[in-house]
Amino acid sequence: MSKQVAHPMVKLQRKISSLVHSKIVTPEDNLSKIALLLGADWKYWKNELLEFDFSLKDPIQELLLVEDWDEE
Repeated sequence: MSKQVAHPMVKLQRKISSLVHSKIVTPEDNLSKIALLLGADWKYWKNELLEFDFSLKDPIQELLLVEDWDEE
């Protein structure tokens, strides 16, 4: 029996979803708004978002809509 490890972007989605549910950010906010909330981790996550063709001006809801993070 093997345990599946969640893709790092799934972890980010969960974190951002939690922020939305807590009303700290809204789905309509730009992805750049999460920079201050992620602190020192922002540089890493910014690079990951850009690698998946996200713009920092994209709304958070676009990130939350992704269902599969396959890297092909």
